[in-house]
Amino acid sequence: METPLLETARLRLRGHYLTDLAPFVAMWQEPQFYQHLTGSPLAEEEVWTKMLRHAGLWALGEYGYWAVEERATGDFIGAIGFGAWQRAIEPSIKGFPEIGWVLAPHTHGRGYATEAAQVVFAWGDAHLRQPRTVCLIDRANAASRRLAAKFGYQEFDHSLYKGHEVVLLERWRPAGG
Repeated sequence: METPLLETARLRLRGHYLTDLAPFVAMWQEPQFYQHLTGSPLAEEEVWTKMLRHAGLWALGEYGYWAVEERATGDFIGAIGFGAWQRAIEPSIKGFPEIGWVLAPHTHGRGYATEAAQVVFAWGDAHLRQPRTVCLIDRANAASRRLAAKFGYQEFDHSLYKGHEVVLLERWRPAGG
């Protein structure tokens, strides 16, 4: 499946371009960006693998990740979407689309995450077969936890994932969605 194009007033959500690699690598060098993700920066090779995984989700399934582009500038500013990461975590979240988002620190506080999430959840509610989606967030990431709550995610468990304390959250598609 090809990545569907989604647009909001200020954002374009699209498939990744090769030109996204350099700004994505730059984001992964900023402590404010990676502090709640890996806890350390990622090398270009690892960021490239992430981009391939994002694209591969669409090729192998019914959903995936979008690159987030600022419409006014055309700049790549992050990624958002549903993944099937096959995480080795208890309790298992395999089989449920897992929402995730990352945005460049210089865009924080502008409402971009909410704007992107709104259009992605609308797409998911219309297209995902599974009525339940899940989310894994570092326990200390208050901003992401607030965003998840804004869209109806509720905690259902806590776990340890790759040495990080995480909160597991779930959202059920609204009735009629």
